Amino acid sequence: MARVLTGQPSTDQALADAFRDLGVATTHEALGRVGLMSARLCPRQSDTAISGVAVTCEVPPGDNWMLHVAVDLAGPGDILVVTPTSPCDDGYFGDLLATAAQARGVRGLVIDAGVRDVRTLRSMGFSVWSKTVSAQGTVKETLANVQVPVVCGDQLVNPGDVVVADDDGVCIVPRLDAEVVLEAARSRAADEELKRQLYTSGRSSLDIDPALRRRLEEKGLIYE
Repeated sequence: MARVLTGQPSTDQALADAFRDLGVATTHEALGRVGLMSARLCPRQSDTAISGVAVTCEVPPGDNWMLHVAVDLAGPGDILVVTPTSPCDDGYFGDLLATAAQARGVRGLVIDAGVRDVRTLRSMGFSVWSKTVSAQGTVKETLANVQVPVVCGDQLVNPGDVVVADDDGVCIVPRLDAEVVLEAARSRAADEELKRQLYTSGRSSLDIDPALRRRLEEKGLIYE
């Protein structure tokens, strides 16, 4: 029996929004180096960064019917996270669904399958991270679940989790950890900015952090 679960708890939108400028790499480090989706999910645009709240969706192989249901449920600040119930590279999502999603304020799509119409998606400014690009179309015949926990890009994603996506990939922050991770990410970003200023002035990373040089010596590195 397929289900659409409504009324799921969700991360506060302002909290989810705050991750955008911190980016995937910093968020991933702040999360303890977990939550990063597989590198097979690639951005289909460049110089784009988004964050938002996950709306999850399962799709049967070669069938995008439930994606239409997910778009119907989604709203401003949401990001669609879609995974096939069996591996499939078909083009589940194109410019028409993107138009409907964009009109509802959806910020982007993360899908462990194919998309198409990518040139138009780029011109629309609708952001996509996908496993592949394929012009192969889909049908609308089989039901699956929407707004349930899914595994996408080898990561567990629950409805309402935070999705952070940029040129480096996609990272998922569990809803219940979002506030703590945000503070850790902000702290890390501030530390990196300080280091950036020191590097700009000509300082060596080995001088800024003497422990790095000491450990090199302990490992047996010899300068000749």
